Amino acid sequence: MFRLVIADKNFSSWSLRPWLVLKMLAEPFEEIPLRLYQPDTHARILKFSPSGKVPALLDHQLCIWDSLAICEYLAECFPAAGLWPREATDRATARAITAEMHSGFSALRQNLPLNVVAQYSGLSFDEATQADIQRISQIWQSLRHDHQDGGPFLFGGFTIADAMYAPVALRFASYGVSLPPLAQAYADHMLALPAMQQWVAEARAEQDGKDS
Repeated sequence: MFRLVIADKNFSSWSLRPWLVLKMLAEPFEEIPLRLYQPDTHARILKFSPSGKVPALLDHQLCIWDSLAICEYLAECFPAAGLWPREATDRATARAITAEMHSGFSALRQNLPLNVVAQYSGLSFDEATQADIQRISQIWQSLRHDHQDGGPFLFGGFTIADAMYAPVALRFASYGVSLPPLAQAYADHMLALPAMQQWVAEARAEQDGKDS
């Protein structure tokens, strides 16, 4: 059985990505949750991950310590699951927007950090953050326009690209970001997934436990 080392569900967007892929695969796995911002957090993570970061996927003696690398490994383990689109052109686009999410949108990350339980309204964002929001909205809007006949995800069926953008749907909901219709419908669909609902519920329980 896979073991997945993750951080707080309320805060760890990177942990959500491979966790969601495993859930969508309906593949059993053991969660190893580690709390962030504790005096021994780094030392505890190093017991599992040589980079000192999470998530990390443990498969027998193999350790994979990057979200995208984990997702790629799962795509190879389960080729029939279609974690990348079947068509070569769609697959190239999916990889491009996944890489863009993996390495970009720094203003969004800094100014809209993942906080699942938070709810804000009436916020204003600086120019760089607005540009990131607009770019993501454009990606969602365009891909849903092109693939809406194939299913409700970015490329019709669920892919790694959806997992990479799943935390953004949570961010947009928390920070009250307005989206055009197709992009909003996509975000609403992602948030309604049973796996995403489970993540949100467990993030809330986690925070309630801290406050008690």
